Amino acid sequence: MESDEIQRLRVELAAAFRWAARLGFHEGVCNHFSVAVSDAGDRFLVNPHGMHFSEIRASDLLLVEPDGSVAGGGEPPEPTAFFIHSRLHRGVPQARCILHTHMPHATALTSLEGGRLEPVNQNALRFYDRIAYDDDYNGLALDEEEGDRICGALGNRQVMFMANHGVTVIGHSVAFAFDTMYYLERACRNQVLAMSTGRPLKRVPDDLARKVALQIAGEDNSDRHFAALLRILDREEPDYAS
Repeated sequence: MESDEIQRLRVELAAAFRWAARLGFHEGVCNHFSVAVSDAGDRFLVNPHGMHFSEIRASDLLLVEPDGSVAGGGEPPEPTAFFIHSRLHRGVPQARCILHTHMPHATALTSLEGGRLEPVNQNALRFYDRIAYDDDYNGLALDEEEGDRICGALGNRQVMFMANHGVTVIGHSVAFAFDTMYYLERACRNQVLAMSTGRPLKRVPDDLARKVALQIAGEDNSDRHFAALLRILDREEPDYAS
């Protein structure tokens, strides 16, 4: 019998999948979200291989054990999901929730030579000095060595831009990670639209950008944001929690 805490995390992670699909952050039946259910990060929930984000329910999520097996048996998670998430959960203590996506505007920036999120709009300022950039695409993460390399590239940052690939976002909770992912894509969308005009980007000076990043961190609304999303799902897609 699973604990109430694990069941709560199942519901929250299922909600994150449903909202990611609504926002167009999904890509086929690929990409993966996970949340740790043990202090060491060696047990975690992750989406099953082959399910679309829009159909995932709390009960569909796989509980991965320390030895890599799935509690209750069944098909293991998609290999890149296992090697990225298992190594990050164990190697980065603050990575309680990990969201890996190919969401369009953020991924567009990872597809540029030296692509960076610039401090040119307020949403972007919250990420000032909080993004790691892995500029070396190294193919699919199909072994522990690549998972560890990704772990090292992330370091102590909240977000990693993975060149020619996508982004990975971490957080101390599902709500915080989802809120980070949401505002990251909003910031990237604004920059891509601004770049499309062909006119120079108007950068906010570094000192002010750093100040605003601290201001935004000091009034974290992620729990309220996520609670609102749960209320909407409870009304419109209640099966997500089943």
